[in-house]
Amino acid sequence: MKIAMVSEHASPLAALGGVDAGGQNLHVAELSAALCRQGHQVTVYTRRDSRTSPEETTAADGYRVVHVPAGPAEQLPKDELLPYMGEFAEFLRAAWERDRPDIVHAHFWMSGLASVLAAARSSLCVVQTFHALGAVKRRHQGAEDTSPPSRIRLERMIAQRVDRVIATCSDEVFELVRLGMPRSRASVVPCGVDLDSFRADGPRAARGAAHRVVTVGRLVPRKGFDTTITALRSLPDTELVIIGGPGKGELVGDPEAQRLRGLADVLGVSDRLHMVGQVPRADMPALLRSASVVACTPWYEPFGITPLEAMACGVPVVAGAVGGLIDTVVDGVTGSLVRPRDPHRLASAIRSLLSDPVMRERYGIAGRDRVSARYSWDRIATDTLRAYRRANPAAHRPSESAAQ
Repeated sequence: MKIAMVSEHASPLAALGGVDAGGQNLHVAELSAALCRQGHQVTVYTRRDSRTSPEETTAADGYRVVHVPAGPAEQLPKDELLPYMGEFAEFLRAAWERDRPDIVHAHFWMSGLASVLAAARSSLCVVQTFHALGAVKRRHQGAEDTSPPSRIRLERMIAQRVDRVIATCSDEVFELVRLGMPRSRASVVPCGVDLDSFRADGPRAARGAAHRVVTVGRLVPRKGFDTTITALRSLPDTELVIIGGPGKGELVGDPEAQRLRGLADVLGVSDRLHMVGQVPRADMPALLRSASVVACTPWYEPFGITPLEAMACGVPVVAGAVGGLIDTVVDGVTGSLVRPRDPHRLASAIRSLLSDPVMRERYGIAGRDRVSARYSWDRIATDTLRAYRRANPAAHRPSESAAQ
């Protein structure tokens, strides 16, 4: 099958940890690689954000990446890209007229808009993964939401126009139904984990306290790092490692890093807070394995890959009971779910685990088993292909033998 992945701002080749580089980039990269392993041809279309980017390149995992000339060839915040989606759509339309894909899979709402516009004349089958919904973002961020005012209206249109929506968690389906999408047109396919890299055995990064809590994500307020820092005050003999954001040398000028360090100073825990910034992907498993507990405390989270990676490493997870985290973390089995933005309950849940090594081990084993059974990228690719088949049965049949 020829698969066109559209990911307007999230290149699968980008380094993770920047302001707009995170889970979506990883999802597109890993899903594309897994589909290639199953014998499919995948082309990823992403916006050209550098003058040095080639027109197209082939990733080591076998998928092709096309850098679409839409807007200036420089990095721009994703919330400023909407005016260039018409130009992006025209490029896609011309490319697909020359080489028609069997299915288009759009990632994020602006990719969905460009894909719907590009496919309108050719009756191409379009599948949509939103990764995040504007209505949820507006609900949690209010006046601080920088999304274009038309986002929610356009997401509603996209959900109604595409052939199928692939939601990353069950909570997202409820939100989509509220937008007017029939439940029957949604499939739930979560994100996955590289089980070869993230595993329980292997080296562990050195730590400087009896216990270590690790948390990972972009340095933005909604990730809730301030909740974990506040909880640290009630966790003696424990250090907190925050992974993410710009490189360590650039953290000093990052506004969110400054805010978090200021909070740690006020609370008297700055000596136990370690902000390491962006780290190479290859170093992540050892850092996660060094943790006694991995915390994931966002205000909201469409999915959340970090808990899965921690579970794959055999580490228990304490997470906010929001969004996709409700699906992935099984309360009382692989970790604990707590009310979001509640540092007292977070501290209590972490403290219970730190004081009980047997429970930590039991949760770690259960987490590894759950991830191995449900969240390998090959399993996710198979589930995604099933959604493609439901969207366009005719396009899938020729590739059945190739995927064996």
